Amino acid sequence: MLFDLPRDALVTYAGTNPRPSDHDEFWAEAMLELDGIASPPVHIPSQVEAPPSLACEDVWFAGVGGARVHAQLVRPLDTTSPGPGLVMFHGYSGSSGDWSAKFGWALAGFTVLAMDVRGQGGMSTDVGGTTGRTFAGHFVRGVMTDEAHNWLFRNVFLDVAQVTSYARELEGVDPSRVASFGGSQGGALAVVAAALVPEVARCVTRYPFLSDYQRVWELALATDAYAELRDHFRDFDPIHAQAEELWQRLGYLDIQHLAPRIRAEVLMQTCLSDTICPPSTQFAMFNKITASKSVEVYPDFEHERAPGMDDSVWAFLLPLLDEP
Repeated sequence: MLFDLPRDALVTYAGTNPRPSDHDEFWAEAMLELDGIASPPVHIPSQVEAPPSLACEDVWFAGVGGARVHAQLVRPLDTTSPGPGLVMFHGYSGSSGDWSAKFGWALAGFTVLAMDVRGQGGMSTDVGGTTGRTFAGHFVRGVMTDEAHNWLFRNVFLDVAQVTSYARELEGVDPSRVASFGGSQGGALAVVAAALVPEVARCVTRYPFLSDYQRVWELALATDAYAELRDHFRDFDPIHAQAEELWQRLGYLDIQHLAPRIRAEVLMQTCLSDTICPPSTQFAMFNKITASKSVEVYPDFEHERAPGMDDSVWAFLLPLLDEP
């Protein structure tokens, strides 16, 4: 059943959530904060059982605001020349997952770096007043204060830029052949990686989250992953007195407004029955990409992995193995 725009309207949809007038300046200033991180990443060999031709390491970064950011590193040992890198991002409240999920990419020749989003289900720490894991209120946390350096997802986006830049510096990686990949929240962060580190060569974004917040609200779909929009209004702004201000502030964290920065070749995979990340919100981002791009549309699927999706990702990224 159609709940969003018709397919022919999706390809021209320009988005609803406003773009702040100082968006570029906001992110230029934010990126400067990464220059102040003096501590180099720490590598610790993992005890996971892996094929003998692979090395697995826990990598710890000093993130902005004092956070410790963790990523899994899986890399091939038998290399004679630099190969491609792959930065992977996970879904909302999740983690980088099983090590073995990266073995196929590494056995093919990719060096894989998979980041845990701070404070979610992985090992990265959330320094926003809690020392454990948290599961809700993430993308709105801090945005109604003027202390942008304390906005949780502003700092998550900086973690993404930091990890992606480091992937390009890893031994055995050709910095011109690094790709980003993820689904849902991970799909959004793959876009952020390609936008804030425009040297990224290819980007796969699967039904991306964190796009066109106001459109989600107007579709009455501020549930599931976007439930904190509803909770924010119900708990803190019941008459919507600050709604316009909220949309403006979330505009800094809206991937549709970062998309024009992308120079990578992009593959988006989208499901037209997705009520968690509505298709129009995804196309609001996709339509703003000016680089080479393609989209695969799965009309009968919701926010889920469809048959053939993973094979398409392999087909899209494997050419990175062949480039000089």
